Amino acid sequence: MAVLKDMMTKEVDYCTPLDNVYEVAVKMKNDNVGIIPICENDQIIGVITDRDIVVRGVAERHPGSTKVTDVMSEKLITGTPDMSIEEAANIMAEHQIRRLPIVENNRLVGIVSLGDLAVNRSSADDAGHALEEISETSHLQQ
Repeated sequence: MAVLKDMMTKEVDYCTPLDNVYEVAVKMKNDNVGIIPICENDQIIGVITDRDIVVRGVAERHPGSTKVTDVMSEKLITGTPDMSIEEAANIMAEHQIRRLPIVENNRLVGIVSLGDLAVNRSSADDAGHALEEISETSHLQQ
């Protein structure tokens, strides 16, 4: 059975609470990602997505020097490296998230996206189900 540690991105760039939103945006651009974890003392305390920057960082505030802690999502949904792909897909569907930080002993060790699940043949159905659930609920909320 495939588990997340076999497919997760292990080299995850992150920011600290001392960084600002501009620095997060630059890392997103340079790394070509849509999420940056916020870590303090090697522990994940939040995440900032590209959507967070747009909604909370630009639409609701003055952009640029805004502190990451003012924009990050603190309600963390995480997985573990030994979690099955099906479990991860179910969590992503249930919580309407497209990216799942992977944590071991309270430390960020990787991240898995719906795209990661989709490129893995054995998990493509799980990714499709998760995306369907995310899209369905998002559509209903509009």
